Parts: sequence; C-alpha cells; structure tokens
Amino acid sequence: MKKLIVDNISIQFPKQSELLLNAHFYCDMHEIIGIFGRNGTGKSTLFRMIFGIEKKGSLDIKINHTFISREHIIPKKHIGLLPQQHFLPKGHLVKNIITLFFPSDDGQNKIFSSKRISSLENKKIGTLSEGELKYLELLLIGNLDHSFLILDEPFSMIEPLYRDVIHEFLLEVKKTKGIIISDHYYHDVLNLTDRNYLIKNQQLLVVQDIPDLVRNQYINP
Repeated sequence: MKKLIVDNISIQFPKQSELLLNAHFYCDMHEIIGIFGRNGTGKSTLFRMIFGIEKKGSLDIKINHTFISREHIIPKKHIGLLPQQHFLPKGHLVKNIITLFFPSDDGQNKIFSSKRISSLENKKIGTLSEGELKYLELLLIGNLDHSFLILDEPFSMIEPLYRDVIHEFLLEVKKTKGIIISDHYYHDVLNLTDRNYLIKNQQLLVVQDIPDLVRNQYINP
C-alpha cells in the first residue's frame, strides 16, 4: 500500500514570520485526512507546493520512502489537485469536456454514468451552479489515474444536495486513492476523515474532533 510522506515543510511569505517550519504529515492510500487552518496560514500554498506548481517554500516528498521531485509530480501522475478556483472553460459543453479528459470509451462511460451527470451533459460549463460545477470538476480529477488526491475547499459555497453527492463520491474514491482535504466547512470534513491536522504555531498538529478544534482556537465554543 502506498504512503505519501511530506517532510521538512517550511513556508514563509515576504515580510511575514514563517507559516510552517519543518512540519510534516503523511497520507496512506485508502484514507482521507483533513488539514485545517485559518485563512492565511498557508494551506493552499502547501497544496500547490506538493502538486509542484508553487516554487515558494521548501519540502521533501516521498512515496513509499522514495524521494519524488516536485517537477515529477504532474508528469508522473503521482498526485491530483482540485484547486479552489474553477478551471473549466465556460463556453464548452459538459459532454465535450468529459470526452476531452477521457478519450477512451471506458473512461467516458464511467463519467457519463455517474450520478446526476445525465442532467448536466448538454449544458455549457458557464451555466452550471456552484455545486454542479464543483461536482463535475471533482469527478474529472478524481477519476484520473493518481494515487493521491488533494482537494482545496471542495464544499465551499455549494448547495446541500451536492454536498451529499460529493461526500458519497469521495467515499468511493477512497477505495483506490489517498485523499487530502481542506475546507472551512469542518463538519463536512470531519464526517469524512480518518485523521486530521491543524496548522498552528508553525506546525501541523494532530487533532481528532470538534473539541480539539475548539481547544486550539480554530473554532469558537
């Protein structure tokens, strides 16, 4: 079973104290871990660093104790990233985007047969609701051939219906991948995760539940 290990994480922005200093965490396949932190603590920067598109800061990435350079994360398809920002072109039809991502019949059939896609496939990307679009993006990224998947605020601003659909989908993805997730909708995250971390005092502290988040002043009592 594969294990993603991220060591020696250090992040510092200009004219600021270091957000993370020699921090570390790990994620096994078949588990979902949560990473909490207030705005500005470096969560998105950390995710982009792991994915290899952020050159600020420093870290070491290992998969099963083999060092992986950041330049090889994308071409070797080790890790997928769902960013906060939408990335699909607004003028394209959903069905055309699906065939672009998945040229093979098997890949296309898997997406087209997914829950609620039949009602979306003839719509343009720009007409989708926040929940519809986030779900589509997650379906596309989540079904690509990665061992690990990073999700940056997948529940933010989406309709309750799609929260449930995404929750169900992530439990299915967990059967074949390791998942790292961050979102301020902490109830949604805690309902999914096996383990959790909180960015505080330049470290990734292990936390288990809402009382831990309260004690560490991430949320109010």
